[in-house]
Amino acid sequence: MALTEQQVMDAIKPIEDPELHLGIVDLGLIYGVDITPQPDGEEVKLQMTFTSPFCPYGPQLKSQVHRAIAALPDVKSAVVNIVFTPPW
Repeated sequence: MALTEQQVMDAIKPIEDPELHLGIVDLGLIYGVDITPQPDGEEVKLQMTFTSPFCPYGPQLKSQVHRAIAALPDVKSAVVNIVFTPPW
């Protein structure tokens, strides 16, 4: 069964912005999920932003998102790209 965008979003939904104490999915910080089937698993690329370009928790949030995606069944690779266009 192929991985879906909803499964990726469900996996990262519990991750909260440490300053606002709200989920990054609920805050609208996730701009897109691209899932590409590969012979040995799925390749997941996710675009997200931060509440500010100078977010002190940015590296921590990116790492949490990456770990959550990589832990999903059949994920071969996970890439989290940080973008600031459009601004949050």
